[in-house]
Amino acid sequence: MEKFGKSQAVKRTEDIRFLTGEGRYVDDITPENALFGYVLRSSAAHGDIAELNVDDAREADGVHLVLTADDLLADGNVLPMAASLLKNRDGESSAAPERPLLAQGRVRFVGEPIAMIFAETLQQAKDAAELVELDIDDLPVHLELGTGGDAIHAEAPDNRAFDWGLGNEDAFTEAFANAAHKVTCEIEDNRVIVNSMEPRGCYAEWDDGRVHVAINGQGVWAPKGQIAKHMGLDPENVRVTNPDTGGGFGMKAMMYPEYAICGMAARKLGQPVRWMSERTEAMLSDNAGRDLVSHVEMGFDADHKLVAYKVHSVANMGAYNSQFAQPIQTVLFSKVLTGCYDVQAVYLHVEGVYTNTTQVDAYRGAGRPEAIYVLERSMDYAARALGADPWELRRRNFIAPDNFPYATASGVTYDIGDFNRVLTVAQSKSDHAGYASRRNASAAKGMLRGMGICYYIESILGDPSETSKVVFFEEEGRVSIYVGTQSNGQGHETVYAQFLSDQTGIPVDRIDVIQGDSDRIATGGGTGGSRSVTVQNTATLASVEKMIAQFTPFLAEKMGVSEEEVMFDDEAFRSDGSNLSFTMIEAAELAKTEGQEELLTSEARITLSAQSFPNGAHLAEVEIDPETGVVTVDRYTVVDDFGNLINPMLVAGQVHGGIAQGLGQALTERAVFDEDGQLLTASFMDYAMPRADDVPMISFSTEAVPTSTNPMGMKGCGEAGTVGSMAAIANAVQDAVAPLGIDRVDMPFTPHRMWQILNAQRIAAE
Repeated sequence: MEKFGKSQAVKRTEDIRFLTGEGRYVDDITPENALFGYVLRSSAAHGDIAELNVDDAREADGVHLVLTADDLLADGNVLPMAASLLKNRDGESSAAPERPLLAQGRVRFVGEPIAMIFAETLQQAKDAAELVELDIDDLPVHLELGTGGDAIHAEAPDNRAFDWGLGNEDAFTEAFANAAHKVTCEIEDNRVIVNSMEPRGCYAEWDDGRVHVAINGQGVWAPKGQIAKHMGLDPENVRVTNPDTGGGFGMKAMMYPEYAICGMAARKLGQPVRWMSERTEAMLSDNAGRDLVSHVEMGFDADHKLVAYKVHSVANMGAYNSQFAQPIQTVLFSKVLTGCYDVQAVYLHVEGVYTNTTQVDAYRGAGRPEAIYVLERSMDYAARALGADPWELRRRNFIAPDNFPYATASGVTYDIGDFNRVLTVAQSKSDHAGYASRRNASAAKGMLRGMGICYYIESILGDPSETSKVVFFEEEGRVSIYVGTQSNGQGHETVYAQFLSDQTGIPVDRIDVIQGDSDRIATGGGTGGSRSVTVQNTATLASVEKMIAQFTPFLAEKMGVSEEEVMFDDEAFRSDGSNLSFTMIEAAELAKTEGQEELLTSEARITLSAQSFPNGAHLAEVEIDPETGVVTVDRYTVVDDFGNLINPMLVAGQVHGGIAQGLGQALTERAVFDEDGQLLTASFMDYAMPRADDVPMISFSTEAVPTSTNPMGMKGCGEAGTVGSMAAIANAVQDAVAPLGIDRVDMPFTPHRMWQILNAQRIAAE
C-alpha cells in the first residue's frame, strides 16, 4: 500500500471529472425551472437616488419579480450586511456605516446593486432592466488615498474608516533616535481585481418553510448564519451548499448581496431562482485586494542590526466595511509585521480610508503579501542605503535557530525556524555564483539585469478548530469522510482521501469526500488562510484514533485476547495472541453484520493550540529592455519550509500558481479608475492578467523544519507563492535600474511605465 503521508506525489483524482466536463459547478446544476436573476447596478460612483421606478420593468415580458430595497423591507427582510470593526488607537470604535443588500437612497460605488430582476430568460431580465426609470443626482467623488474631502458616510465625516496601531511607539521613537543608521522609504502596493476562473453565482429554492441557497464560495456556515439573519429565519431552516468552485482566493469567503436576495426571491415566488455574474459585473462588484501606501522608518545599529521598525500604511477600504474589511489590513498585517527578523522596537499604524471604489476585502491572502511586500522592499532599500549586501543584511537580522520559540514584538510566537539554512539552500539552487556572468551577458545585449530576494514568513490563520467524521457504508461498500473545509481547486478530495487511506488502510478508491453542505456537516471553518490541510487532517487523525478505540474491544472479543493486546498498524488490527487479523473495512463489515451500527461512525473535533509559520526564500532574476520597457522574469528559484509534506505534487502546484499571481500583480495587473470613479479596467481588454509567456520556469524545492504545533509537523502552503513573489520580482526590477540612479520603482512594471521611468532618467542625465 502506498504510504501517502510519507510525502508521495499522487495525481489529483478530481481532475478527471473537471477535464472531461463533468464538474458540478453552481451554474451547471441549477433546478430546471429556475428563473434567471439580473442585477441592476449603479452607473454612478456617488449620488442620491432621485427616482427609482420599476413599474414598467415589472410588466415586461417574462418578468416574475423585481426587488428594490423598499420591497425587501416591506417583506420583513433585514438589509444591513455583516461587518467587522476595530478599536481605534484612541480606544473608540472605528466607523460603522451600514451596507444594505440593495442601495437605500444613495449609491457609493459604480456597480452597487440597486434592484434585482427575475425573469424566465436572462435576456428578458436584462431587457426589463432597461425599462427601469433611474435618476441619480451625482455627489462629489472621493478617490484619493487619504482622509478628508466630501464625506461618503455620515458616520465617517473625514472618510476615515479606522485608525489602528500595534506595538510600542515610544520604544520605537527612542530606538530610532539612537540608531546609528536611519533609513526611510515609501512603498506603494497596487490594487488588483480577483478574476477567479469561475465568477460568483448562486441558485436558491424554497420548500416547506426552508430555503436552500447553493453558492460557489469557500464554506457554507458563515453564509448560512447571515442568510438566516437577512431573511428572519431560524438557522435550522437555512441550508447552504457549495458545489465545485473554480477559484476563491479569499474573495469568495464572505457574504455578498445576491445570495440573500435570491433566497428572498425564491421564498416570495415559491419557485427556484438563479444568478451568475458576468466578468465585467464581477470586476465591478467583487471584493478587490491590496491598494495601500506605506511609509517605512528603519533604524540600524553600527553593525547593521535592525533595532527599530515602523510602518504607517494608508489602506483603501472602498465604499463600505464588510465581513473582514477592517481587520484584514490590520490584524493579519501584524502577524508578519517584522517577518523573520529579530527586532524589538516596532510600531504599526494603519489607517483605513473610504473611497468611492468597489469594496475592498480579503483576497489572495490579503494581509500577508502586503506586509511581506512592504518589509522585503524596505529591507532591499535599506541594503542599498547602507551599502550592504542584501543577502548578508537579512542573515545578520534573522532570528537565530536557538532563539525559538520566539515571541515577536507584535505579540505572535514563532515555534521554530531555520531561516539562514533555507536561504543558503536557495542561494545555491539559484546559481547565485553565476549571476555576475549572466548580468554581463545581458549588458552585452544592451539589456538591464537584476536579481531580487524576498524572505517571507506567513501565519496559518482562520478557525483553528475543525471536525472530521468518517462513516462506513452509507452507500454500499463506500466510506465517507465529512470535512469542514471547501475545495476551490486545491485538490482537497485527493489529499483527504489519500490521508485517510494512509492512516487506516481503507482503499482510496472506496473513499468519498463530502464537503460543502450545512445540512450534512454541522460545523466547519471553511477554506482560507492556508488552514485546510493542516487543520482538517489533524481532525482526521483524531477521528481515526476514535475509530480504532471503538473497534478494539469489539475485535478483541472476536480474537480471543484482551483489548490491550490488540494493535492497529495502519493496515490491520493484529495481536500476537491470535492468528486472526482484520482490516478496517473487514472490521466495519463484521460490525454491520452483527448490528453494531454505532461502530460505523467516528467523529472528532480538534482545536490547534498554536499557529504554524511557513517561510521561505524567493529569488527572481529579471531582464529589462530599455528600448521598450519590457520586463522579463528570466529565472525564478524558490525554496520553502512547509514542514512535512503530504503530497509534494499538489504543493508544487500551489506554489506555481501563487507565483503566477504575484507575477501578475508585479508586471501587468492594476485597477484604474477615472476622476468620476468609473473603473477603466473592467474587462480583459483593459485589465492585463498574466499569460503563459509571462511566467518563467520555476525551480521549486523544500527544506523542511517540521512544526511542533500539529502532530504531522505540517505548515500550510496555499498562499506562500504570492506572499514571496511580489517583493522578489520588485526587488529584481529595482536592482536592474539602480545603477542608472533610479532609486524607486513601484508595481506594476508594465512596459509603458518602465519605458517612461527609463526615458525620464536618460533625459535627466543628458
